[in-house]
Amino acid sequence: MDISRTLDLNRLLTKKSHFLLGPRSTGKSTLVKEQLHGKAFLIDLLESDLFLRLSANPTLLESLVAESRQNLVVIDEIQKIPFLLDEVHRLIEKKKIHFLLTGSSARKLKKSQTNLLAGRARMANLFPLTWYELGKRFDLNRYLLFGGLPQVYLSDEPQEDLVAYANLYIKEEIQTEALIRSLPPFSRFLVTAALSNGQIINFTKVGDDAQVSPSTVREYYSILEDTLMGFLLPPFTQTKKRKAIQTAKFYFFDTGVVHTFMERKSIPENSGAFGEAFEHFIGMELRAYLSYARKLENLSYWRSVNRQEVDYLIGKEVAIEVKATKKISKRHLKGLTALQEEKIFKKYFLISQDPLLQENNNIHCLPWQEFLERLWDGEIL
Repeated sequence: MDISRTLDLNRLLTKKSHFLLGPRSTGKSTLVKEQLHGKAFLIDLLESDLFLRLSANPTLLESLVAESRQNLVVIDEIQKIPFLLDEVHRLIEKKKIHFLLTGSSARKLKKSQTNLLAGRARMANLFPLTWYELGKRFDLNRYLLFGGLPQVYLSDEPQEDLVAYANLYIKEEIQTEALIRSLPPFSRFLVTAALSNGQIINFTKVGDDAQVSPSTVREYYSILEDTLMGFLLPPFTQTKKRKAIQTAKFYFFDTGVVHTFMERKSIPENSGAFGEAFEHFIGMELRAYLSYARKLENLSYWRSVNRQEVDYLIGKEVAIEVKATKKISKRHLKGLTALQEEKIFKKYFLISQDPLLQENNNIHCLPWQEFLERLWDGEIL
């Protein structure tokens, strides 16, 4: 794959050890091979012999590292042996070894109350391919429908690859790891969660649709978070003139995965589905940029009890409304205008498919391409 990824592992690892977390097939192993080839000793816990040996005797790690004569060690799929982190911790302290610890699930690490290295390793994330990374290869309609997983976006048969990906997730992450007692209810939940992607979570409604209890829905959403299949977008609640909703939204990590779970084969350009996917896409770009640029600002949304809403907020710096329209009007500015009255944020943006650059009462109205170019160039934040 001749696509340069934004995340620079060498730069990260010169400073400190890191966890590198990302959903399956986002390209973690490829990134490690491309950027750390010849510079690091790789331990792949998917290799059954190595997995068994280290599971039986974690102290074997020290001798393996010593034999490699490398000061940088990569352990792939660290969640397979969570207690190995005790040895990693010891080697960081005593031998000053730098580690890159990759994983596609944080659930075992969290549930086992394992040693997360007490601040001796930082967190980094790898996301699907971004607009910035794809460059001239980026096609909006293709991306909105199929998402940005490298093996999918670059495939001649993206639909089939997405179905295979979804089935692999259910089989290996859920069934094999025994995260749930019964698979059919969880499969129904995945469909319902996909249908309500990007919406404020209503545990009771989702439970009714999936035929499970609200408490089970909460647990299922927790599983999606821990297996990195999605994330909660928290509400911004610090407005005073207009009381804010205090319930989070949930987004899957990739637009293509959403459409696969709901068995959606197309998204006509003027449809509501297109607008939802477009908003989702911008959110993914924001999330990736904040992570890769190491910006310590929270991503949230705002909605008043009177239904005035702004799609994305970055800290208390930037407010962003996303519309798929090709011609903006004053009605598209209502949420941003209402939020402006709170005098909290420094910059306000309306992003759309309208090609004209405009400014209306200090709200910058930009074509989505212009906004993303400025974002990745560091001009928005």
